[in-house]
Amino acid sequence: MSAGGVPGSAAREIDAARGRVREAGGEALLARLEHLDAARAAPAPRPGPSPRPPDRGATADYDVVVAGGGLSLLLAPLLASAGLRVAVLDRARIGAAHREWNAGTAEVAALSASGIFTRDEIERLVIARYVEGLCRWHGGGTYPVRGVLDHAIDAGGLLAAARARAEALGVTLLDGHALLGHTEGPDAVALAVAEAHPGAAPRALSTRLLVDARGAASPYATADLLCPTVGGVLTGLSEGDGERRIRPDVGEILATTEDVEEGRQHLWEAFPGRPGETTVYLFYYARSGDVGPGALLSLYARFFRFLSRYKEGDARLVRPTFGLIPGWSRLSAAPRAPGRRVRLVGDAAARHSPLTFCGFGANVRELAATAADLARAVREPGAPSTARDAPVHVGTGALAALMAKPAGGARAGEMNALLNTAFAVLHAMGNDAYAALLRDEMQAADFVRFLRETAARRPEVYREVVSALPLRAIGRWGAGLARELYRAR
Repeated sequence: MSAGGVPGSAAREIDAARGRVREAGGEALLARLEHLDAARAAPAPRPGPSPRPPDRGATADYDVVVAGGGLSLLLAPLLASAGLRVAVLDRARIGAAHREWNAGTAEVAALSASGIFTRDEIERLVIARYVEGLCRWHGGGTYPVRGVLDHAIDAGGLLAAARARAEALGVTLLDGHALLGHTEGPDAVALAVAEAHPGAAPRALSTRLLVDARGAASPYATADLLCPTVGGVLTGLSEGDGERRIRPDVGEILATTEDVEEGRQHLWEAFPGRPGETTVYLFYYARSGDVGPGALLSLYARFFRFLSRYKEGDARLVRPTFGLIPGWSRLSAAPRAPGRRVRLVGDAAARHSPLTFCGFGANVRELAATAADLARAVREPGAPSTARDAPVHVGTGALAALMAKPAGGARAGEMNALLNTAFAVLHAMGNDAYAALLRDEMQAADFVRFLRETAARRPEVYREVVSALPLRAIGRWGAGLARELYRAR
């Protein structure tokens, strides 16, 4: 055993993963990865400095400060275009892409409709299109679907363009700055901000509205599910037909290569991009409290060790991608902001699909509405958000919670068997229904039909649900579905 009780072989694998990430992305990227792991391992967020709250009538430095410079950077030019004084801060470089993004036609259209980019600019950011996507289950079948995540987007190019738009509109960009703490006053929020290195002295800022876009690193990201995700842009994978080869015109949305191992059902994704490049992910669903120290580095170790189970070839990691993606099952309380002048967006709010974790698609589809909602919150702090949860989430949340607690041992194959049955039903329901579920657009009546037909093909699902979910959660699930069915009448 090594120090800390970690077996020597596991420690060596983690060290190897650390070296591969350092080689591919440098010390800054490795530091970001280890920061996420360390933040997750901490028993509770460290209390930051509490600046003095602004007095009533105090003039704020900004109308909106966005804490977190990832995908939510897209909000900055929209808010600035509305005449608001905007600042964005991030402990790393604002506009750095830590995950690649795939989208459907609706999301691509929403990007150009937002007014940030022209249609031609968005078209230049689409680096690949697919004729179909696939979901494939170990020991089961392969189920194609059309119209889902069928555009590969240049994430780095998109964020670089958004950064340029924001700068041109006068947005203040604070690279390498972390939000340490904040205190809300009657008319503004005081922020304690410091450069992201040890011993940096905090500086004071104030804003009329604080937008928390820090994802899993936010102390308010209290969602009950978590999806550790690692992988990256790879070259050298073998192309051609067959399950273990890449087809440049096909995206692999979900796939498994084994049953439950290490207490988790691991899933793969593969999205071809530029010629010769494929973005590959490995992830699993977990209850938030079950994700322990070093989760991302441990998962990277597994990624490097078992990539050959998934795809053939002499793979080389060109750019790592990773994240701890919060998810909300809808069976517990939603993440909540701490005051009237603080709003959660993106992964911190966990409003995207708990089943597919398509945060990019959900955020982009609602981009203009979210910006309008935030602009209203500047004028009317405490006004209820106009954002509405997709009706299907009340159903898919419980399925995600079920996947977060898979049975092991002699029953290790049950999760793949259930997934195979469920996707066979979706495929039989037709492409429209199948695609609608994966896009978070399925109506409640179709979702209930999907559940009923899955249970008819696999009666064991009742036992599996009861063993994985407490009765209160099952009751809440049923009540939510009934409510959505009534609304749809």
